[in-house]
Amino acid sequence: MTPPIRLLIVDDHPIVRDGLRGAFAGTAEFEVVGVAGDGAAAVERAVELRPDVVLMDLRMPVVDGAEAIRRLRQRAPEVRVLVLTTFDTDHDVLPAIEAGATGYLLKDAPVEDLLRAVRSAARGESVLAPAVAGRLMGRVRRPVSGTLSQRELQVLKLIADGASNREAAAGLLISEASIKTHLLHIYDKLGVRDRAGAVAEAFRRGLVS
Repeated sequence: MTPPIRLLIVDDHPIVRDGLRGAFAGTAEFEVVGVAGDGAAAVERAVELRPDVVLMDLRMPVVDGAEAIRRLRQRAPEVRVLVLTTFDTDHDVLPAIEAGATGYLLKDAPVEDLLRAVRSAARGESVLAPAVAGRLMGRVRRPVSGTLSQRELQVLKLIADGASNREAAAGLLISEASIKTHLLHIYDKLGVRDRAGAVAEAFRRGLVS
Protein backbone atom coordinates (compact mmCIF):
# COMPACT_ATOMS: atom_id res chain seq x y z
CA MET A 1 0.00 0.00 0.00
CA THR A 2 1.33 3.44 -0.96
CA PRO A 3 1.97 5.62 2.11
CA PRO A 4 -0.04 8.86 2.27
CA ILE A 5 1.39 12.20 1.16
CA ARG A 6 2.26 13.99 4.40
CA LEU A 7 1.25 17.67 4.46
CA LEU A 8 2.07 20.71 6.55
CA ILE A 9 -0.44 23.55 6.15
CA VAL A 10 0.89 27.08 6.67
CA ASP A 11 -1.49 30.05 6.78
CA ASP A 12 -2.01 32.87 9.28
CA HIS A 13 -5.81 32.52 9.13
CA PRO A 14 -7.23 29.69 11.30
CA ILE A 15 -10.35 29.42 9.12
CA VAL A 16 -8.20 28.85 6.04
CA ARG A 17 -6.11 26.25 7.85
CA ASP A 18 -9.27 24.42 8.96
CA GLY A 19 -10.74 24.59 5.46
CA LEU A 20 -7.61 23.16 3.89
CA ARG A 21 -7.44 20.41 6.49
CA GLY A 22 -11.03 19.53 5.61
CA ALA A 23 -10.20 19.42 1.90
CA PHE A 24 -7.72 16.61 2.54
CA ALA A 25 -9.89 14.72 5.02
CA GLY A 26 -11.80 11.64 4.03
CA THR A 27 -9.09 10.08 1.88
CA ALA A 28 -6.20 7.85 2.81
CA GLU A 29 -4.10 9.46 0.06
CA PHE A 30 -3.20 12.49 2.21
CA GLU A 31 -2.29 13.04 5.84
CA VAL A 32 -2.11 16.51 7.42
CA VAL A 33 0.70 16.11 9.95
CA GLY A 34 0.72 19.69 11.23
CA VAL A 35 -0.15 23.35 10.79
CA ALA A 36 1.64 26.66 11.32
CA GLY A 37 0.52 30.28 11.42
CA ASP A 38 3.66 32.09 10.23
CA GLY A 39 6.81 31.46 8.24
CA ALA A 40 9.14 31.04 11.20
CA ALA A 41 6.91 28.42 12.81
CA ALA A 42 6.53 26.74 9.41
CA VAL A 43 10.29 26.21 9.08
CA GLU A 44 10.58 24.74 12.58
CA ARG A 45 7.57 22.47 12.09
CA ALA A 46 8.82 21.30 8.70
CA VAL A 47 12.27 20.49 10.09
CA GLU A 48 10.63 18.60 12.95
CA LEU A 49 7.94 16.74 11.00
CA ARG A 50 9.63 16.31 7.58
CA PRO A 51 6.40 16.45 5.54
CA ASP A 52 6.41 15.58 1.86
CA VAL A 53 4.72 18.86 0.89
CA VAL A 54 4.28 22.21 2.63
CA LEU A 55 1.26 24.28 1.56
CA MET A 56 2.65 27.78 2.07
CA ASP A 57 0.83 31.09 2.18
CA LEU A 58 2.98 34.11 1.28
CA ARG A 59 1.91 37.19 3.24
CA MET A 60 2.22 36.23 6.89
CA PRO A 61 3.52 37.80 10.12
CA VAL A 62 6.97 37.24 11.64
CA VAL A 63 8.50 35.68 8.50
CA ASP A 64 6.83 35.82 5.09
CA GLY A 65 6.39 32.84 2.79
CA ALA A 66 9.26 33.58 0.39
CA GLU A 67 11.77 33.88 3.23
CA ALA A 68 10.40 30.71 4.84
CA ILE A 69 10.92 28.88 1.54
CA ARG A 70 14.53 30.09 1.39
CA ARG A 71 15.16 28.84 4.93
CA LEU A 72 13.54 25.50 4.16
CA ARG A 73 15.76 25.03 1.13
CA GLN A 74 18.74 25.30 3.47
CA ARG A 75 17.46 23.24 6.38
CA ALA A 76 15.15 20.68 4.72
CA PRO A 77 15.84 20.71 0.97
CA GLU A 78 13.94 17.47 0.40
CA VAL A 79 10.65 19.08 1.48
CA ARG A 80 8.57 20.33 -1.45
CA VAL A 81 6.81 23.68 -1.07
CA LEU A 82 3.58 24.45 -2.91
CA VAL A 83 2.61 28.11 -2.56
CA LEU A 84 -1.11 28.61 -2.03
CA THR A 85 -2.06 32.27 -1.97
CA THR A 86 -4.49 34.89 -3.27
CA PHE A 87 -1.70 37.02 -4.79
CA ASP A 88 -0.37 36.63 -8.33
CA THR A 89 1.66 39.81 -8.89
CA ASP A 90 5.31 39.75 -9.97
CA HIS A 91 6.22 41.01 -6.50
CA ASP A 92 4.78 37.82 -5.01
CA VAL A 93 5.39 35.19 -7.70
CA LEU A 94 9.03 35.84 -8.59
CA PRO A 95 10.51 35.86 -5.04
CA ALA A 96 8.66 32.64 -4.21
CA ILE A 97 9.81 30.83 -7.35
CA GLU A 98 13.36 32.13 -6.97
CA ALA A 99 13.37 31.00 -3.33
CA GLY A 100 12.71 27.43 -4.46
CA ALA A 101 8.95 26.84 -4.47
CA THR A 102 7.99 23.69 -6.37
CA GLY A 103 4.67 25.18 -7.42
CA TYR A 104 2.38 28.20 -7.16
CA LEU A 105 -1.38 27.87 -6.89
CA LEU A 106 -4.10 30.42 -6.18
CA LYS A 107 -6.68 29.97 -3.44
CA ASP A 108 -9.58 30.21 -5.85
CA ALA A 109 -8.50 26.94 -7.48
CA PRO A 110 -11.04 24.06 -7.34
CA VAL A 111 -10.34 21.39 -4.72
CA GLU A 112 -9.55 18.81 -7.40
CA ASP A 113 -6.89 21.12 -8.84
CA LEU A 114 -5.41 21.54 -5.37
CA LEU A 115 -5.27 17.78 -4.78
CA ARG A 116 -3.72 17.24 -8.21
CA ALA A 117 -1.15 19.97 -7.53
CA VAL A 118 -0.16 18.39 -4.21
CA ARG A 119 0.32 15.01 -5.90
CA SER A 120 2.53 16.64 -8.54
CA ALA A 121 4.51 18.62 -5.97
CA ALA A 122 5.13 15.45 -3.96
CA ARG A 123 6.68 13.94 -7.11
CA GLY A 124 8.86 17.02 -7.50
CA GLU A 125 6.98 18.31 -10.52
CA SER A 126 6.45 22.03 -11.04
CA VAL A 127 2.85 23.21 -10.78
CA LEU A 128 1.80 26.71 -11.80
CA ALA A 129 -1.61 28.33 -11.87
CA PRO A 130 -2.38 29.53 -15.42
CA ALA A 131 -2.25 33.20 -14.38
CA VAL A 132 1.14 32.65 -12.75
CA ALA A 133 2.51 30.75 -15.74
CA GLY A 134 1.44 33.65 -17.97
CA ARG A 135 3.26 36.14 -15.76
CA LEU A 136 6.44 34.09 -15.80
CA MET A 137 6.30 33.75 -19.58
CA GLY A 138 5.86 37.49 -19.88
CA ARG A 139 8.81 37.98 -17.57
CA VAL A 140 11.02 35.70 -19.67
CA ARG A 141 10.03 37.47 -22.87
CA ARG A 142 10.57 40.94 -21.43
CA PRO A 143 13.87 42.51 -22.52
CA VAL A 144 16.51 42.71 -19.83
CA SER A 145 16.95 46.43 -20.28
CA GLY A 146 15.22 49.34 -21.99
CA THR A 147 11.85 48.38 -20.55
CA LEU A 148 11.33 51.63 -18.66
CA SER A 149 9.75 54.68 -20.25
CA GLN A 150 11.68 57.92 -20.35
CA ARG A 151 9.65 59.32 -17.47
CA GLU A 152 10.17 56.15 -15.42
CA LEU A 153 13.92 56.43 -16.00
CA GLN A 154 13.81 60.03 -14.80
CA VAL A 155 11.98 58.99 -11.64
CA LEU A 156 14.35 56.09 -11.07
CA LYS A 157 17.43 58.28 -11.39
CA LEU A 158 16.04 60.79 -8.89
CA ILE A 159 15.21 58.01 -6.44
CA ALA A 160 18.68 56.53 -6.90
CA ASP A 161 20.10 59.94 -5.99
CA GLY A 162 18.17 59.79 -2.73
CA ALA A 163 15.21 62.00 -3.60
CA SER A 164 11.97 61.50 -1.67
CA ASN A 165 8.67 61.18 -3.52
CA ARG A 166 7.95 64.85 -2.79
CA GLU A 167 11.37 65.96 -4.04
CA ALA A 168 11.08 63.85 -7.17
CA ALA A 169 7.63 65.27 -7.85
CA ALA A 170 8.93 68.84 -7.46
CA GLY A 171 11.90 68.13 -9.69
CA LEU A 172 9.73 66.75 -12.49
CA LEU A 173 6.83 69.18 -11.94
CA ILE A 174 4.32 66.37 -11.41
CA SER A 175 2.26 65.23 -8.42
CA GLU A 176 3.40 62.85 -5.69
CA ALA A 177 0.58 60.52 -6.75
CA SER A 178 2.14 60.33 -10.22
CA ILE A 179 5.51 59.49 -8.68
CA LYS A 180 3.93 56.65 -6.70
CA THR A 181 2.28 55.32 -9.86
CA HIS A 182 5.55 55.46 -11.78
CA LEU A 183 7.30 53.65 -8.93
CA LEU A 184 4.76 50.83 -9.01
CA HIS A 185 5.34 50.43 -12.74
CA ILE A 186 9.10 50.49 -12.17
CA TYR A 187 8.86 47.80 -9.47
CA ASP A 188 6.78 45.62 -11.77
CA LYS A 189 9.10 45.99 -14.75
CA LEU A 190 12.24 45.37 -12.72
CA GLY A 191 10.72 42.52 -10.74
CA VAL A 192 11.40 44.08 -7.34
CA ARG A 193 9.33 44.91 -4.28
CA ASP A 194 10.54 48.28 -3.03
CA ARG A 195 12.68 51.37 -3.65
CA ALA A 196 15.89 49.78 -2.44
CA GLY A 197 15.38 46.79 -4.70
CA ALA A 198 14.63 49.06 -7.67
CA VAL A 199 17.81 51.07 -7.15
CA ALA A 200 19.93 47.93 -6.75
CA GLU A 201 18.45 46.35 -9.88
CA ALA A 202 18.86 49.60 -11.82
CA PHE A 203 22.57 49.70 -10.98
CA ARG A 204 22.91 46.02 -11.88
CA ARG A 205 21.32 46.63 -15.29
CA GLY A 206 23.27 49.83 -15.88
CA LEU A 207 20.13 51.95 -16.02
CA VAL A 208 21.66 54.43 -13.57
CA SER A 209 25.27 55.17 -12.71
